[in-house]
Amino acid sequence: MLRIIHTADWHLGHYLHGISRHYEHQQFLAFLLQQLKETQADVLIVAGDIFDTANPPASAQTQLYDFLVQARSENPQIDIILIGGNHDSAARLDAPASLLKSLGVSVVGGIQKNSDGSIDWQRLIIPLHNKQNEISAWCGAMPFLRHSDLPLQTSENDGLINSVKLRYTELIEALKSKASNNEALLLTGHCYMVGGNLSELSERKILGGNQHALPVDLFPGEISYTALGHLHCAQSVGDHDNIRYSGSPIPLSFDEKHYQHQLLQVDCQADKSVIIKSINIPRSVDILRIPNSSNFCDLDSAITQLQQLELNADLPKQQQPLLELRISLEKHEPSLRPKIEEAIAELPLRLLKISTAYAGKNRGLADGIQEQRLEDLQPEHVFQRCYQDKYNTDTPAKLLAHFHELQENLQGDDS
Repeated sequence: MLRIIHTADWHLGHYLHGISRHYEHQQFLAFLLQQLKETQADVLIVAGDIFDTANPPASAQTQLYDFLVQARSENPQIDIILIGGNHDSAARLDAPASLLKSLGVSVVGGIQKNSDGSIDWQRLIIPLHNKQNEISAWCGAMPFLRHSDLPLQTSENDGLINSVKLRYTELIEALKSKASNNEALLLTGHCYMVGGNLSELSERKILGGNQHALPVDLFPGEISYTALGHLHCAQSVGDHDNIRYSGSPIPLSFDEKHYQHQLLQVDCQADKSVIIKSINIPRSVDILRIPNSSNFCDLDSAITQLQQLELNADLPKQQQPLLELRISLEKHEPSLRPKIEEAIAELPLRLLKISTAYAGKNRGLADGIQEQRLEDLQPEHVFQRCYQDKYNTDTPAKLLAHFHELQENLQGDDS
């Protein structure tokens, strides 16, 4: 039996409306270390978006490498696999790969090519060892696929999907040629699958502006388990229980406050079947939204709800809850923030965001116009709004796909 812990979408270095999540990440990593030891895991897979940006702060990089050293020190036989996600710089992740390999950590930040231009698939094929130090499975560690990793597309409709399918087919064939009949096959991926449940604000829509969600037949039945990243809500893909998103370890937006964050323990059996168990991750900092829904309320109601909160006055600042208020207004209220700050002055919480919606005369709240801040918008939304304002029509899908390709190339240049 081979025991795997699957996690993803750490987003180390993340800030939520100006507040660092370093403390929450540190608490998660301490919990993960504890679970690796208690479960006696043989393998740890981190399926992309290790960092929140292509140029993470030094503190986030230190956090990662300190964890890796400690994980291997406490679990000398564990195999650790890290793959790059769409938020990561492939070059930054791959830079220390040779050094980390000596620690038993395999890093695949991105696709690399041989001198003849062919893809180096062998670099992505990683042996997984059981407690007897025998190879009992092989992992095809596919990172996030950028447009530059894909072959030229001959079809406008399904060309992108077919290109991704081709890359996975090539990896799977290389993987099968490496394994014997007794060894299970695993895959990783950082992508958006058909039917996946994503939050409104956190997951950047990838692969052609989300025009091309990938089909589940990307992963054939002979693959025992596929460890996915990108979606922050833990979920299986369709009715395929062995194709899973682990989800993120902490909520990365207020929309994710209700998520049950978890690790996945995957036990690969001798017959290559898997038994999967969810391990809930304790939340070290509460996320509060008033009202406790996607609706809005007036200021008086919000203040009343604030006063009814049961809060721990002894919590240090870094553990105090993070708060979003969603306020409905009849008209612009210049004194809104001072009134709110006065109401919460003595409360042990941190106000991160005030969202407002204007009902206006003869308009119900359901018809209200929500005011949005630029920092809440993804680049694609800004682009779409500019296009709508200028041409009075929706952005064509093909143009939006080109915008995402350009954005991706710019991120690659930053790395």
